Amino acid sequence: MPYQLCSFMNIIGDWLIIDLFVDHNRSIIWTGSKRLCRKTGQGGRDVSKNENNAKGEGKARGKSVLLRQQRIVELVQSSGFASIESLAEKFLVTPQTIRRDINELTGEGRLRRYHGGAGLSSSVKNVAYTARKVMCYHEKVLIASMVARHIPNDASLFINIGTTSEEVARALLNHNGLRVITNNLNVASILCQRDDFEIIVTGGVVRSKDRGVIGESAIDFVEQFKADFGILSMSGIDVDGTLLDFDYKEVRVDRAIIANSKKACLVADHTKFRRDAMVRLCNAADIDALFTDRMPPVEFVKMLMAANVSLHVAEEEID
Repeated sequence: MPYQLCSFMNIIGDWLIIDLFVDHNRSIIWTGSKRLCRKTGQGGRDVSKNENNAKGEGKARGKSVLLRQQRIVELVQSSGFASIESLAEKFLVTPQTIRRDINELTGEGRLRRYHGGAGLSSSVKNVAYTARKVMCYHEKVLIASMVARHIPNDASLFINIGTTSEEVARALLNHNGLRVITNNLNVASILCQRDDFEIIVTGGVVRSKDRGVIGESAIDFVEQFKADFGILSMSGIDVDGTLLDFDYKEVRVDRAIIANSKKACLVADHTKFRRDAMVRLCNAADIDALFTDRMPPVEFVKMLMAANVSLHVAEEEID
């Protein structure tokens, strides 16, 4: 190989050496910024503009990009999600550089791009709960605020498992006299701050990774009620309008919520469209309203209109 990778940090002359390659002449190529420079040991003379060295420097730059992208994939695989800011700090490059890396890796199918970072692309395994809490956080807050404006005081609600559902719970704290049935212990914890709210938690098995409650007992419990609203978030929406999730036990509780809600409201940010997951819940035509942060694909909007499903899009544009 023409270059050997040495990963360390040092100061050489006026240059900060981060990740550098050493060729057979022991020349140092600095790849820590947009500019690629070479110091040759010949009195510290900068020969980066030497036409004879341009081709070798280009190869080194390409190799450093591949190495960085591979490390990005490994980091996302280990944690489920990585933000643009944290990756830029780790690799000492600009956020724009990381965005380009994520775009390329998304195009190759190795990652999935989200607002503010990158996550895994899988139909059988969801992103970790701690990562999902920060993914598209701003969009979830916008959606939750919009949903809260459509919920009157003294209403009854089902609220299911999901980080978007939890943001809806926070947005409802300024309401009065709500009665909430939930299979999400995080939702219960948020809403119990209000003395005038009645919070009813289903029975069942607590899922430790996100404090969701699932199982036959949860289904039986939900079926005892008829609520004004059902607030549901889920993992993906297929191109044909199928609502998808990863856990069939969770999906069965969601079906009971839809069946026992006077108005079933789906809350989903724009990254859920065309996202794969393994378990079918129902079709979008089976809900009453969709709350999202961006206008969905045209074919999906037409399907909602044909099924008389109301569509609510947050006013603020997300870059």
